[in-house]
Amino acid sequence: MATFLYRIGKGAFRRRGLVALAWVLLLFAAVFGAATASAPTSGSFSIPGTEAQKAFDLLDQRFPGLAADGATARIVVKAPEGAKVTDPGPKAEVQKIVAALKSGPGAEQVSSVTDPYETQAVSQDGSTTYISAKYDVSGMELKDVTRDALKDSGTQAKAAGLNVQIGGDALMTAPETGSGEIIGIAVAAIVLVITFGSLIAAGLPLLTALIGVGIGVSSITALANVLDLGTTTSTLAMMIGLAVGIDYALFIVSRYRAELAEGRERDEAAGRAAGTAGSAVVFAGLTVVIALVGLAVVNIPMLTKMGFAAAGTVVIAVLVALTLVPAILGFAGKKVLPAGQKSRLFGKGANKAAGAEEKPNGGTRWARFVLRRPVMVLLAGVIGLGIIAVPASKLEMALPDDGSLPVSTTQRQAYEMLSEGFGPGFNGPLMVVVDGDKALADKTVDRIKGLDGVVAVTPPNLNKAGDAAVITVIPKERGISTQTKDLVQEIRDGSGDDVLVTGATAMEIDFTQKMNDALLPYLALVVGLAFLLLMLVFRSILVPLKAALGFLLSVVAALGAVVAVFQWGWLGSLFGVEQTGPIMSMMPIFMVGVVFGLAMDYEVFLVTRMREAYVHGERPGQAVVTGFRYSARVVVAAAVIMIAVFAGFLGATDQMIKMIGFGLAVAVFFDAFVVRMAIVPAVLALLGHKAWWLPKWLDRLLPNVDVEGESLRKHLGESPKATEGPGKDRELVNA
Repeated sequence: MATFLYRIGKGAFRRRGLVALAWVLLLFAAVFGAATASAPTSGSFSIPGTEAQKAFDLLDQRFPGLAADGATARIVVKAPEGAKVTDPGPKAEVQKIVAALKSGPGAEQVSSVTDPYETQAVSQDGSTTYISAKYDVSGMELKDVTRDALKDSGTQAKAAGLNVQIGGDALMTAPETGSGEIIGIAVAAIVLVITFGSLIAAGLPLLTALIGVGIGVSSITALANVLDLGTTTSTLAMMIGLAVGIDYALFIVSRYRAELAEGRERDEAAGRAAGTAGSAVVFAGLTVVIALVGLAVVNIPMLTKMGFAAAGTVVIAVLVALTLVPAILGFAGKKVLPAGQKSRLFGKGANKAAGAEEKPNGGTRWARFVLRRPVMVLLAGVIGLGIIAVPASKLEMALPDDGSLPVSTTQRQAYEMLSEGFGPGFNGPLMVVVDGDKALADKTVDRIKGLDGVVAVTPPNLNKAGDAAVITVIPKERGISTQTKDLVQEIRDGSGDDVLVTGATAMEIDFTQKMNDALLPYLALVVGLAFLLLMLVFRSILVPLKAALGFLLSVVAALGAVVAVFQWGWLGSLFGVEQTGPIMSMMPIFMVGVVFGLAMDYEVFLVTRMREAYVHGERPGQAVVTGFRYSARVVVAAAVIMIAVFAGFLGATDQMIKMIGFGLAVAVFFDAFVVRMAIVPAVLALLGHKAWWLPKWLDRLLPNVDVEGESLRKHLGESPKATEGPGKDRELVNA
């Protein structure tokens, strides 16, 4: 592989004009496709194999005009202190709202609007009422005029002194990420300048990463409606694609500078960078792709599509690093080096620099410290992450509802007004679908009324054929409460196959359960495939095993931090958390997938250099020092960049994106700085030669992927030799 990538890198460098033009044309094509495509919708949401999904499918068959997946809105109206909504004045204002929704702008997308006085939707104290509006399409597919009409529907009532708030998914809009990602990119730029000491070298990874992300996100936008991709898909792809895109380019540029420091010609340096660091990029990218594509095992279409789309962006980032980065290096010339280093390597002082002995850099000093105290470092890292992981044992999961939104939003205020006027369970009604006649429906109603935790049960609503009915059940407690979940299970346990429970609350319960059931199979699949991949790379059993165990430690610690901040509210204001509550159901499995792929990046980049030094004859301890001497600074820079990019999404308005950004940033911090930079060298120091042991029979079975570049050296006619010591010029790159 190294020889193949060497040829690609060298060819891209020599034909840089053609390569750069091809990528620019691809970017323009993707942007044009995105600009001409229709606006993306929210994407259909389904959970195959669950009772809630079976009920929705039955509704589509027996109630074809119901539009079960259409947007809904509740316009909640509360009378001033001392008045009631049944008084003539407030009642007239409420009926104006009903009339405006039925016949005003955007009414063609409205399927039904209820008059609260006809449906008796008035609280017992008479202070609160609500109007239910149903739409033919999802919230993301509503026209602007329809959404604006909904927002403005209570303007006159507010002027008359009524408190009018609007809840429901009809107000759903694409999440805004704010300026956080711009701050993340700015931090990345500063880190790159500090790392490289050259504006050209710092700007190159940013430029190529933005081109790759631009192609990926634009392609997702262009294909969003064709492939039924949700609005959060492009945000996830941008988050991951930007982080890995910068990192992969960073490693190629760093290795290119190292090859220049050894006196290589520029095209030769580009080829060798692609052949060596490029091999690590390929395998690091493969681990991320495996983790993202593996989300398909959960069998939730929305999650599968998100994983595949993000994986496609990672593939683009790998291709950009192997082709566009060498091409732009050809345009940059020697400007990728800081001025002082150019004069030392290519000027009059080159010979003197070649013979000078450099002081150990920070990576060398840290590695030597760990080698002197491996047990202390190992215990400190494991115990520290273990303590942070403790809150994960109290993890509570649910899908967010309007009650999870900031208190400043109209949806949250409408949620609170309904809870106060009608009870906490009113915001999480259950929909019971009966596949049978009126007799069975009446029997079901009588049985549900006798259950604890039920406030009200509506009469059955039969379809035209009379062979199916819908019953609405109002639970006593909030939808995400344990009591309501127990009630759903009790209704299901006492019913046959012809009585199904669905609705937002039941869907949330089924979704959470499906996430829990899929976690262990998914973990086994992803870790197992990545273990085999890393065994190919490192020709070892213990090194991949150590990598997997270290990942598990860092991801559980990250989940503990997420629980502490988003569920318990610790330091919540520092991270912009306005409302605490259960953790999003998909968060654990999503973090396992994404963090595993990203964590293996640092494992591959850092340990590959150690493996390379060990194969070239260095002792295990010295190989660890060599790996840190050449890679530590770049790995640290890559981790800081990735943390900055993920942390930038804390500024998002969507709680899910905010939580994902925080979780990934914390996980990368733990994995890069505690696991990879501390626990890994400590374990390798304790294992010694055993770390690189592989049974001979297995060694013969495994194909040789040659990440160390031995075949490349033979191809170039070089004899194997031990890695140069710290006095050689190549260390100038990381000095």
